[in-house]
Amino acid sequence: MAGEAVLSISGVEKSYGRIKALRGVDLTVHAGEVVALLGPNGAGKSTLLQILTGLFSPDEGKVEVLGHDLRRNAIVALSGIGVVFQQPTLDLELTVVHNLLFHTDLHGLDRKTARERIRIALDRFHLADRQKERVRVLSGGNRRRVELARSLLHEPRILLMDEPTAGLDPASRRDLLEDIRRLRNERQLGVLWTTHLIDEAESADRIVVLHRGLILFSGTREELMAKAGKDSVRESFLSLTGMESVGEEETVNLHEPAEASA
Repeated sequence: MAGEAVLSISGVEKSYGRIKALRGVDLTVHAGEVVALLGPNGAGKSTLLQILTGLFSPDEGKVEVLGHDLRRNAIVALSGIGVVFQQPTLDLELTVVHNLLFHTDLHGLDRKTARERIRIALDRFHLADRQKERVRVLSGGNRRRVELARSLLHEPRILLMDEPTAGLDPASRRDLLEDIRRLRNERQLGVLWTTHLIDEAESADRIVVLHRGLILFSGTREELMAKAGKDSVRESFLSLTGMESVGEEETVNLHEPAEASA
């Protein structure tokens, strides 16, 4: 059973000129809950994540992290969030451990605490024997593990993941999903995971369908199928959005300037 609300979004709107990217988005993520934000290219997923991480400000609406208003108390609110972006953000020329130390320095952790948390994270994600290697030599799956380890070092309560499996092979995708489920259980993390892949959404506790800036559905996979009157999440998604098909290899434009052809 999900716990307290760790992320609350109400009435969020965002436009690029005359193009409406987000249209009155309401969404809540609870502790111990993995929420899949499912939508096709241009749905508004990355725009929403950029607002939640403070990169953009909404035109209208409110975002609260652990009860703190993101606009009025950004530093405290953002300290409760861990992020894995769609595009890699590691310094390829630094070693694994120095990438992690840079993050703990940004969050003001003393070195003793930082090194202990890094040791635990490296062990957890099976990276201890790679810690002195430059990130450049790591596989895509191991780079994602480093990013996930980094996102947790300041002990956030909400984890935001923007298409985190992009470019990963099936085994690495599966491992990352399993890591997230374990973290959800162990730490009672609230997780918001954006994806355009149906199988990833199916593994979540709750699916939120975002299309052309509007939330069309929020509930379990069973509730989604019941609402659409279909036998699968894929067919339910297509029915709900009016799309003819959904491609497994779609990509998302991070800046989404053409969101709405919507």
